[in-house]
Amino acid sequence: MENHVQDIQLISTGGTIEKSYSESDGSLKNRDSFIRQTIIDRLRLPYTKLHIMNIINKDSLYFTDYDRQVLLKTIKAQLEKNIPLIVLHGTDTMAKSAQFVYDALDGAKDLQVPIIFTGAMKPMGFVDSDAFQNVTESLYAARIVEAGVYISFHGQLFKVPGVRKNHAKRTFEYTQD
Repeated sequence: MENHVQDIQLISTGGTIEKSYSESDGSLKNRDSFIRQTIIDRLRLPYTKLHIMNIINKDSLYFTDYDRQVLLKTIKAQLEKNIPLIVLHGTDTMAKSAQFVYDALDGAKDLQVPIIFTGAMKPMGFVDSDAFQNVTESLYAARIVEAGVYISFHGQLFKVPGVRKNHAKRTFEYTQD
């Protein structure tokens, strides 16, 4: 078996994972992406070439149909590179966006690579944030799972469809149909 460098495209849409605190006005909101300096630069990834793009800077509670179309258009363009995709997304509507992408890609049946959504319940700048864990796990999953649309969260990898946020447990789970 050979060692090879795996390209992975990370697409940031904002969400809690990318919120930062402003000392000047005391606000916690989405600004520019800072995933590289906060998490990525702290990881040892000798066999991973990570490409990062920031397309939307907003809390997913405020995501619109237009935002989901922008995300889908970006994903489709990136799929032409035939490399795994990781989408940083707010948790409040992550399952909705993942389902939207799954449906728009015809049930992901023609996908050649995985598309993995992840985020965090607390901003990555917080000491007790789950961002580091979730991003690390999504990077690993992107290298090993078959093509499909997934949500990676808290040590679990959920294949879409049928995933929801469990607000009481503050994590994700499969729906109970």
